[in-house]
Amino acid sequence: MFSVIVGVIFIAFTVLACLPKDICPIGLEWGGYIIQSLKGTLPVIAALVGIVAIMLGFTDIRDKREARREEEEALLAEQEEKNRNSEKEKKSEKK
Repeated sequence: MFSVIVGVIFIAFTVLACLPKDICPIGLEWGGYIIQSLKGTLPVIAALVGIVAIMLGFTDIRDKREARREEEEALLAEQEEKNRNSEKEKKSEKK
């Protein structure tokens, strides 16, 4: 609950900081500065998001390969078990 209250306070401050004084008398008119800082940091943020997306893509591919390999190993183990059982049946039939 405390974090929700703090979040609402920060959002209210952000809105008041962006508003010009002719709309709100306690506005700080920081809208232009905020836009400038967003313009400057947006390429860096985009690059970081791109790097994270590439890393997630590689880990997803690796996980899919590993899952496929585990499925193949399980199928091979199943086939080997069937072969062993059929060999045992053949030996028991011969006796």
